[in-house]
Amino acid sequence: MNTPRSKTTAGAAGLDALRGAPSGAVLGFDFDGTLAPIVPDPASARAHPGAAPALARLAPQVGALVIITGRPAALAVEYGGLEGIDGLVVLGQYGLERWEGGELVTPEPPPGVAEARAKVPEILKASGAPPEVYVEDKGQALAVHTRRCAEPQVALDRLRGLLDALAERTGLAVEPGRYVLELRPPGMDKGKALNDFLRSRASSPSAVLFAGDDLGDLAAYDAIDALREKGVPGVKVCSGSTEVTALADRADVVVDGPAGVVAFLESLLTSL
Repeated sequence: MNTPRSKTTAGAAGLDALRGAPSGAVLGFDFDGTLAPIVPDPASARAHPGAAPALARLAPQVGALVIITGRPAALAVEYGGLEGIDGLVVLGQYGLERWEGGELVTPEPPPGVAEARAKVPEILKASGAPPEVYVEDKGQALAVHTRRCAEPQVALDRLRGLLDALAERTGLAVEPGRYVLELRPPGMDKGKALNDFLRSRASSPSAVLFAGDDLGDLAAYDAIDALREKGVPGVKVCSGSTEVTALADRADVVVDGPAGVVAFLESLLTSL
């Protein structure tokens, strides 16, 4: 199997540092679209069958494995088959929740979430949204999906202004994604979650890798860029798709969806 290659000099340096000192490296991953294929019903998402085995083999060789996802952490663990991976940390709801060793720590949601929960169905009805629009209640956030609609981007665009206004009234933030708009508490993103995780560790990482696929993962890419400026080698991996191209433009390594991510991890394992 070919060794992973980077299209950028900085990414190549990050991979070299990771391979040279894997026990100090931190590897981070998004879940949906990166470890798990995107599906019409979020409740049906499951990790690629090779993802958990590859992560389990990586875990004892690297400094840390962390999954940073917009999903509730417990669902990512369940849908990913991640329960038995020693040392894995799952940061759910963009870092608001932390799952580790079977223990889940989660805060109380802000009152704006309850207000949005009551108002979103009214907004969908009043706006004449297609019946295929689906609201996913994450507890700490609400995600409005249009993937099932005949024209998902049109439906999403029509709802954006209304959900922006609701977010402003309720003190929430709107996070756009692949045919989804998520109303969630402000102040957390995947970049902050990654940085907070790194700061919680006793030593500085030898290298940091993050793999993602959607707009919400760009904040983690920003964190990698900032770490590079401080002298910490980093690698940005994109789980490529035709729906979102912004990550591929900034990534060091671009692979073909979750299957490509698994192949990347397997090839990385052979090179450690």
